[in-house]
Formats: sequence, structure tokens, C-alpha cells
Amino acid sequence: MRGPIAPPQVPLAASRAEAFADLVQDSVERLERRWPQLADIDFLVLEVPRLDGTGGWSDEAVPLGGTVPARDGRPARVVVYRRPVEIRTKGRDERAALVHEVVVEQVAELLGLTPETVDPRYGED
Repeated sequence: MRGPIAPPQVPLAASRAEAFADLVQDSVERLERRWPQLADIDFLVLEVPRLDGTGGWSDEAVPLGGTVPARDGRPARVVVYRRPVEIRTKGRDERAALVHEVVVEQVAELLGLTPETVDPRYGED
């Protein structure tokens, strides 16, 4: 008999992209308790960063995230790049820690703060 291993409502059925988006959302929710103004920021997950004509990146220079400041009535955005983060991590716990680190760094950049101010536990994971 062929068919899905688990019904769609079971976490097993979540795609890698959905599971990654959940990690980003978990990180945002952790930070929103301390920084309610994050509700005004859009958090996005993209597969990979776009090349902007610079000719590419070395392995160490591929960005894991980025920010887009608010303008023209559009909210600020924090972007986390899924594939570069996945490539640098081995398991879910390691991936969750790196996602949180990237989100904290990008939020800090948008707010003009240090990552340690945004999350006092930054760097401890």
C-alpha cells in the first residue's frame, strides 16, 4: 500500500521549508516578548540570497540573513536564507540555534543595537 507516512496535520508531514519557517517564527516569538515593536517588522524566509552583480561569494561570505529598512509605507523586513543556514548545520537543534542567532543579528541591525542587547543570551547556544 502506498501513501503518506503521516496525515498532513502531523508534524512529520511538514516540508523542510515549512519546518525552517517554523524555526524562524519560534525565534521571532521569543524576541517579541522583550521587543513588542517586532510586530511591525515582516520576517521572511528565502531559499538563497540573490546575486547583485558582485560576482558571487566565497563559502564564508554567503549571507545567512539580511534586512530591508522600512520605506514608502512598507514595513521593515528581516530575511533569513534557508539553504545557507541548512548547509552550515547538522541537526534540528543546531539549525534552531543558528536561525535564532541570525534573527537576533538582523533585528539588532534594524534597531541599531548590539545582538547582546536584543537577546542577552546571544552567543550562548
